[in-house]
Amino acid sequence: MLATVPTMEDDARAVAAATRAAGTSFYRGMAVLPAQRRTAMYGIYAFCRAVDDIADADAPFAAKRRGLDDWRARIDALHAGGADDPVTRVLCWASLRYALRREDFHAIIDGMEMDAGTPIVAPDAALLDLYCDRVASAVGRLSVRVFGEASATGDRVAHHLGRALQLTNILRDVAEDAARGRLYMPREALDQEGVAADPATILQAPGLKRILATIAAQAESHYAEAEVAMRLCDARAMRPARMMAAAYRPLLAAMRRDRFAHPERRPRLPLWRKVALAAQLLLLADRGS
Repeated sequence: MLATVPTMEDDARAVAAATRAAGTSFYRGMAVLPAQRRTAMYGIYAFCRAVDDIADADAPFAAKRRGLDDWRARIDALHAGGADDPVTRVLCWASLRYALRREDFHAIIDGMEMDAGTPIVAPDAALLDLYCDRVASAVGRLSVRVFGEASATGDRVAHHLGRALQLTNILRDVAEDAARGRLYMPREALDQEGVAADPATILQAPGLKRILATIAAQAESHYAEAEVAMRLCDARAMRPARMMAAAYRPLLAAMRRDRFAHPERRPRLPLWRKVALAAQLLLLADRGS
């Protein structure tokens, strides 16, 4: 009996199901995209989830590196037309259709490798920026091309929005990261405030709020630069990027407004703010339909 050859529709359903099963808002957020672009984004998400799971696994670094190296080889193969499962087949198709760049996939893997080994503790500003580029802006560079903006200005959106989102994550997850022995605040900021680069004591450091405020100002600057670049791009293509900014920027604003009074808590938006935000996101979706 001959084996059934998977169709593109089979692979599209597989990556959609994997994204939905992850239980994040990403699955619903990408529903604003046309079907083929949506499938491409689900493929990118499935790839990111796969390499992130390798980096976070409870395994020796050597084993994680082998897993990440395997993905590097698979990315190289798919750009030569080779693919061996639903994720890589979708990525192979999407890379051809939307001119996705191999170096952006590799950058994401490199970012995962940075997190796979010894926990990152107080990187210098240049290393933190490189980390943000790899784990966030590189994803953005793939995404804007799928959204329909394969221009240098689209890459500017990815550069700034990716950094804004990642810095917001760092501010939001200070306590969670510290509990895992991680500290993503730049060493220069710690030194300026006389704060020890120690995840175990960071939450009690007298200068912590000033450090968080400095990082928050950098994040806000990136949001502003991303907004400027978005205005120069195709409005329909930028709709998902605007939705991501609209979902995260209010969280940053809430933390700044509270002056980081409780860094030990993971901040959340109040229910009324979530309702208002949902209405704003729906309005953005309707404008692009």
